[in-house]
Amino acid sequence: MSSVSVELDGYLNTHGQLVQAVEGLSEEQLRWKAEPSSWSVTEVLAHLADHSIVVSFRIRDILADTKVQLPAFEQDAWVSGQHSNQGQAADSLELFRSLLQYNSLLLGRLSPAEWEKSGINFKGETVRITDIVRGFTAHVERHLAQIERVKRGAEAAQTTQATEASQQAAL
Repeated sequence: MSSVSVELDGYLNTHGQLVQAVEGLSEEQLRWKAEPSSWSVTEVLAHLADHSIVVSFRIRDILADTKVQLPAFEQDAWVSGQHSNQGQAADSLELFRSLLQYNSLLLGRLSPAEWEKSGINFKGETVRITDIVRGFTAHVERHLAQIERVKRGAEAAQTTQATEASQQAAL
């Protein structure tokens, strides 16, 4: 199996991992936040959909041989500015899936030389398409861990609320 196949397999697997991570969560659990400045699961998913948009642009910009610096984005401002926690997790997952599939078709057409094409990121570093795809997959994996932490926090908060309600009822 070529390294391109491995990269694409890992890339394509990210959607299934996200679906599995949120399977069975209620709307309340999806929207729960440990504190106002932290992200809910819904907001993490919206961020990953946004990140997919940005990555899609970066890949195409490199393939077009433009010489401008690849864009960064203000992730917290994008999430809050879109009122992401009021959106639906399923909508973000569907956009993520659609972009993943569309980009995988493009990536599957690239020659080995095109996978090595590069651009300059917002930090001034040279990044190849291979690096972008690998970085995307790693980025999703970090956010999968974040989703697990948020889920544990939501479960602990629900347990605490249930215990407090039970104690109040006993009084």
